[in-house]
Amino acid sequence: MALASALLGLAGAAYVALPAGTLNSVLARDTDREPTRVAAFQMRETPVTRSEFGRFLSTHTEWQASRAPEAFAGAGYLRHWAETGGDDTPVTEVSWFAAQAYCESEGGRLPTWYEWEYAAAADATRTDARGDPAWLARILGWYARPANRALPAVGGSANVYGVRDLHGVAWEWVDDFNALLVNADSRSASDPDRLKFCGAGAIDLQDRQNYAVLMRVALLSSLSAADSTGSLGFRCAREVKP
Repeated sequence: MALASALLGLAGAAYVALPAGTLNSVLARDTDREPTRVAAFQMRETPVTRSEFGRFLSTHTEWQASRAPEAFAGAGYLRHWAETGGDDTPVTEVSWFAAQAYCESEGGRLPTWYEWEYAAAADATRTDARGDPAWLARILGWYARPANRALPAVGGSANVYGVRDLHGVAWEWVDDFNALLVNADSRSASDPDRLKFCGAGAIDLQDRQNYAVLMRVALLSSLSAADSTGSLGFRCAREVKP
């Protein structure tokens, strides 16, 4: 059973409450490598769907493909909006700027990487299943799926927190995507493009057995905020108010 019940967002979306905890992140840390503390927060139960984003576009017309400024939405933004995906599939081809604007419309924000990783470490019964080879193998099976295959609908099995579809549906934006691989060494690297490439990024990461999550780090760190891809969607998070 989920540890927290669903909470309704401003737009009727279901959020679940995740308790505070600690996380041994895949990201390298420059100090004592102690577990990262994650404060309590709320996360959207499922990724934002095409139907939900469509309603957002109808009331926030500045984010329609024909109107969004190029600085905030690159050439791939909603390129195949009228052609692909059912209403209950995750919206993709959305820039970081557009995803953040959507979350603000729900009274939220994009989750941080640590929040996303904290939620995604859980399975149906454990808050951290990453040490289970069978669990890791199931996640890696999704990454072997051809990139041109249609995305499935949201609504898969919930993890122990009540969050769904963190694996197996789409990649997801996080708020601090552009800082994932920055550490004391990489800031001073002579090659300014070093963080754009998966091989270089892997040098800075721990827990390399968790390859599926490392692939997400590599993808996100290669993007700019105006970029979008056909497999990259998002979900929102919210602060827990006293």
